[in-house]
Amino acid sequence: MARRGSKGFGSLTELVLAGRNPQDSFGFVNPPVIHGSTVLWPTVDDYKRMTGRYTYGRRGTPTSDALSDALRLIEGGDHVALVPSGITAVALALLSLLDAGDHLLMVDTVYEPTRRFCDSMLKRLGVETSYYDPLVGGDVSGLMRPTTKAVFVESPGSLTFEIQDVPAIAGAAHARGAAVVMDNTWATPLFFRAHDHGVDVSVSAGTKYVGGHADVMFGWVSAIGPYAGAVRATHGTLGLCVGPDDMFLALRGLRTLGVRLAHHQAAALRVARWLDSRPEVARVMHPGLESDPGHALWKRDFSGASGLFAIELEPGPDDAVAAFLDGLELFGLGFSWGGFESLAIPYDVRKVRTATSGVTGGPTIRLHIGLEDVEDLIADLEGGLERYADAS
Repeated sequence: MARRGSKGFGSLTELVLAGRNPQDSFGFVNPPVIHGSTVLWPTVDDYKRMTGRYTYGRRGTPTSDALSDALRLIEGGDHVALVPSGITAVALALLSLLDAGDHLLMVDTVYEPTRRFCDSMLKRLGVETSYYDPLVGGDVSGLMRPTTKAVFVESPGSLTFEIQDVPAIAGAAHARGAAVVMDNTWATPLFFRAHDHGVDVSVSAGTKYVGGHADVMFGWVSAIGPYAGAVRATHGTLGLCVGPDDMFLALRGLRTLGVRLAHHQAAALRVARWLDSRPEVARVMHPGLESDPGHALWKRDFSGASGLFAIELEPGPDDAVAAFLDGLELFGLGFSWGGFESLAIPYDVRKVRTATSGVTGGPTIRLHIGLEDVEDLIADLEGGLERYADAS
């Protein structure tokens, strides 16, 4: 059943209505795309009193208001800040909460650029980061210090897709006075309402599913309570903003997010179940599968799954992995995900883990299942697995 919003509408209806009022746009269905920096006042008195909603393009436009209002509705937060990318959203959230001398608990399965930000920029600013096992749950309290100001979660985890017990972690963090920050890009607010599960600051890369067409760079931060003011202030101080055309593309993508995610979910589960039956595949890392270790938590907290998951192959040489991937016709070899196209990349998780081993027995490949016909994708993967077996 679709989640009901504040006005009693289902989530798909919310996506259609959010952030737009045709009567404010001369009757046009979509909000206007405003390209502008300078805002003029009619008199000196108006200028001194800064009358009117808008003062400067970086501080907001009708276009940015439409997008942030829509995202605030589907997030259920108090404030949404728009930024140029997902990693910028992570940086904004952490810079809003942490000062020199503070301690950050970061999940070991986090997106690699987030780890790089913590180990470089936060370190230079005097913030210490410790990495923790994603499966620690409420026992994260034992890792907290008097200086721990934030606990960062990402569920499922990047590359290996562990599901965290976010409510338990949030309860432990709040009991010690720490904020909870979550990267919620994989599920989006449609499949996981982060604030409803104890998250104070939710970050997302809108480049992925909200954009949905591999043609926009964009991110956002949603915050509640006292953290909303901190995010707003830091966002303004840093001068962060998103270009109007990217905001337009994000708004357009938002309208079809629900129907696209439904297809991504169904197609990915079909492919994952098929891969789980193949002799060349040692393990499928998808929390929507009943066999996945995180399935029970996923079923409890999430209302759906996206199109991103990973597989571990039976042991084989690098040449066999190359044979598998190089011959694929429908899966592109490239970063990002969430667009209409299917993608596949190899990875070695041991290079990006410090608190957990992440060791696997065979090569690992991350897959994004796009909007192509599932039968065609399975046939493409079948040929790849046969090449892998032959080369192994």
